[in-house]
Amino acid sequence: MTFFIVLFIVLMQFLWRYIDDLVGKGLSFGTLAELFFYAALSMVPMALPLAILLASLMTFGNMGEKSELTAIKASGVPLIKAMAPLIVLVSAIAVGAFFFQNDVLPRAQVKMWTLLFSARQKSPELEIPEGAFYDQIPGYNLYVKDKDRETGLMKGVMIYDVHGGGSNATILTADSARLAFTKDMRYLYLHLWHGEQFENLREQATADRNVPFRRESFADKEILIPFDANFNKIDEGGMKSQYIGKNISELSHSLDSISMRIDSIGADSKRQFVRQLFPVLAVRPENTPVYKLPSEVQYQLGTPAGKKQSAPPLNLDSLLEKMSPSKQDKIFAQAESNMTMRGTEQEFRAIQMEDEKGRYRRHEIELIKKFTLSVACLIFLFIGAPLGAIIRKGGLGTPLVISVLLFLVYYIIDNTGYKLARDGHWVIWAGMWLSTFVLLPLGIFVTYKAMNDSSVFNADLYKEWLRRRLGLPESRQVSLKEVVITEVDVEKVNNLLSELESGCASWLHGHAQRPGYKQYWSGIWEPEPIDKIGAEVEETVNALSDSRSNRVIALLNEFPVIRSLWILRPVKSAGIRKALMWFAPLGLIFWLASLPYARRVYTDIMRTSVVVSRMRELMNTTEASDRE
Repeated sequence: MTFFIVLFIVLMQFLWRYIDDLVGKGLSFGTLAELFFYAALSMVPMALPLAILLASLMTFGNMGEKSELTAIKASGVPLIKAMAPLIVLVSAIAVGAFFFQNDVLPRAQVKMWTLLFSARQKSPELEIPEGAFYDQIPGYNLYVKDKDRETGLMKGVMIYDVHGGGSNATILTADSARLAFTKDMRYLYLHLWHGEQFENLREQATADRNVPFRRESFADKEILIPFDANFNKIDEGGMKSQYIGKNISELSHSLDSISMRIDSIGADSKRQFVRQLFPVLAVRPENTPVYKLPSEVQYQLGTPAGKKQSAPPLNLDSLLEKMSPSKQDKIFAQAESNMTMRGTEQEFRAIQMEDEKGRYRRHEIELIKKFTLSVACLIFLFIGAPLGAIIRKGGLGTPLVISVLLFLVYYIIDNTGYKLARDGHWVIWAGMWLSTFVLLPLGIFVTYKAMNDSSVFNADLYKEWLRRRLGLPESRQVSLKEVVITEVDVEKVNNLLSELESGCASWLHGHAQRPGYKQYWSGIWEPEPIDKIGAEVEETVNALSDSRSNRVIALLNEFPVIRSLWILRPVKSAGIRKALMWFAPLGLIFWLASLPYARRVYTDIMRTSVVVSRMRELMNTTEASDRE
């Protein structure tokens, strides 16, 4: 199900991308259906990994949400063993994907691109609008003032024949006309009535004013306009010779051929370079005299060791100075011409070499892509199944969001590596396997965490951590127990209440509701006393949670949750606190940010003191009634 959903989505993306090449061409339903079928086959490498990721997330998310994975693990079956049937299934899918990539995909891509290029070359469907110029007929602009939909008669017709350029256009006007196709659908037959034709007799430059032209009036005129409305499918041979239409053996053979051409071009460039710079050193056929360099040039190039230099260096500047200026100009012009010609030749060879290297990279990329799909299927299984077991969310909601995000990361990384390899910036195998190198550690990590029941992906833990860091208030929820096993120890509770009351009073005595700037940085808002009061509150609540009194339980819910906040003492070191206090801009920001949290802590401790007093009164009243 997920595979066909994903395939439909990527097929719609293909349609949106090439809709301009298909709409308005008058293509038959059979042609469009054939194109979409082959396009769907070509999109399988993109849809299959995402489908496996989404399906595995949904499957194990549903099992985790319904506690089925808990039951499986409780019966001694590890997660990897529970995944074993899926591993076998996806391994079979991966093998099938390899053969699909090698045998089916090249043929599907050849068919798809052949149909798409044929559709691009097809002439658009003829639908001439009213009151506007129509330019979809090559070399013609047609204007129709009014058109009868039932009879097809057009009125107020103007035709501009611009084959010879705008300045040499032939213009036809007619009161009425009728348009039709010839039987072979290769020409437009236009029948005009009561009009005129204006035509230049010869081409003239823009500056010429006297341009002879011919004016013709007619009552009835027929013209033929070339307009091939047939769908002519181009030959598939050109596509089959491209890298997209080859399997592994054909790609390997092409890589060997291209590699030999690259070596041949390099060797030929080397020979031409040596022949142009040192013509006398060029390799000559056998049985021909070997010309030796002049002694002056030998001196310039260097002589073998042990041989005496026979001539002084040749001074070219002195030779040029002795020549006449005209001869010097001729020599310089010839040298410049030679350098330009040689530079052009070297540029041509460089372009030829780069084209061959680009073809080589394309073929090698296509060869590696035969294997990447199968590996991606396995990796996404080991990401999706453990991740579903960790998050324990089924359905299409959360798994779909996570799958899309993960696949976007995979697609971006894979596309980046592909472009770097295609353009020659990276080694080809590194670019094509980049997404695998990135996602494989993620698959190993989530599988390890899922097998060890890790809570690294537990959202509640992160919410709790974020709530504590931000100092968000928490509400206490204590409910009356239906069955009480341990009765409340009144003496212990009274001692706890006394300690809590004295601790709150002591803390409130030494702290203000809003600390001053110096008080804040002096460190009087230590976290230890606040945490101690919070711990005493929790201990008191736990001791009274077994009470059978609704009033006691209701009063327990009024106890605030007290925790120290880092903003009240952002720095432990007294020296750094003193430095921040004197560094007024930063210290002032921290102090102002701490004021609402300090006020809330003060209010919570004050509230705790009040609730303790009320609890003591309630406990004394309850104890007195029990005695009576």
